[in-house]
Amino acid sequence: MKIERVELLELRMPLVHFFETSFGRTADRRIVLVRAEAGGQEGWGEVTCGEAPFYSYETPETAWHILRDFLIPWALEKPWNSPAEIARRFQPVRGHNMAKAALENALWDIQAQRQRVPLARLLGGTREEIPCGVSIGIQNSPEELLEKIQRELDAGYQRIKVKIKPGWDIEILERIRNRFPDIDLMADANSAYTLEGLPHLRLLDQFRLMMIEQPLGWYDLIDHARLQREIKTPICLDESIHSAEDARKAIEIEACKIINVKLGRVGGYTAAREIHDVCVARQVPIWCGGMLESGIGRAHNIAMSSLPGFTLPGDVSASRRYWKEDIIDPEVTVTGKGTIAVPKEPGLGYRPNLARIATVTVRKDLFESRT
Repeated sequence: MKIERVELLELRMPLVHFFETSFGRTADRRIVLVRAEAGGQEGWGEVTCGEAPFYSYETPETAWHILRDFLIPWALEKPWNSPAEIARRFQPVRGHNMAKAALENALWDIQAQRQRVPLARLLGGTREEIPCGVSIGIQNSPEELLEKIQRELDAGYQRIKVKIKPGWDIEILERIRNRFPDIDLMADANSAYTLEGLPHLRLLDQFRLMMIEQPLGWYDLIDHARLQREIKTPICLDESIHSAEDARKAIEIEACKIINVKLGRVGGYTAAREIHDVCVARQVPIWCGGMLESGIGRAHNIAMSSLPGFTLPGDVSASRRYWKEDIIDPEVTVTGKGTIAVPKEPGLGYRPNLARIATVTVRKDLFESRT
């Protein structure tokens, strides 16, 4: 099948509430979308990087450059039989996984439409609904955080994740546990600590956390293995895992007991499924992390979370938690029991709202096949 054209669009979308991590505070999102056309079908993908090179080195500018000057020309130059083939075509580019994922995932959307099956089913998904948790950023005060947790629990979410950093950790977790002693609770550090803080990190064991996510260096495995030997709380790796090989090595040296899979971070569905298979074979739980995605990226996360190895509630939550108006129809909603139904329509299962997308687009570029 030949890709006929690819369009890049940059969107600017304000969050309904700021989101703060150990990296800093985000109030507005710059989102790059990829729209691909092939065989009479149209598929969509999303670059999930942040505005600044803090979570990873990728930004909207680097993604635009890599897609424009490398990935899109390579994708247009000759036919393809499967999205996995396109993923292999992208291998000469080192890194830039979020740019790669956006285009590859759009082709998975097209493939599912052509086969007239839901994307989740094409990927090997088995779930009709997925369990949902929420990620809550650092707030202006502990009181605001506790109120926000209560609202999310009232909405039915099955798991609460809170961001932590030095100075916003032990006291905060203690207050959460005092008010909510029995909830499923995890903490995400986004690499805010080092092994020098080992005595401090040992204090986390008292809070009965499901896991602490990425406490140490963003590309580290060795120090995480040391830390996991010293604490009872399971470590979950996020930023350190970019491939199935990373997952295998992390598991073999016991650097973690849980792995977070993000489509953008690992480079798309082909890599995500390989990581899934490695973890399932070794009985390591995995779950889907979030990156403040628009509805396009959120819909792709739903499809991935339908795979059988995703046994823990992920960060896939309702559109209205982030956007006054999302860019898909229907918007993503969560049931009162904290689940999202996996779409049964062919392809992604959500329709891009083209009128809404047009109102928030600030830049676009079109690339067409010459043959």
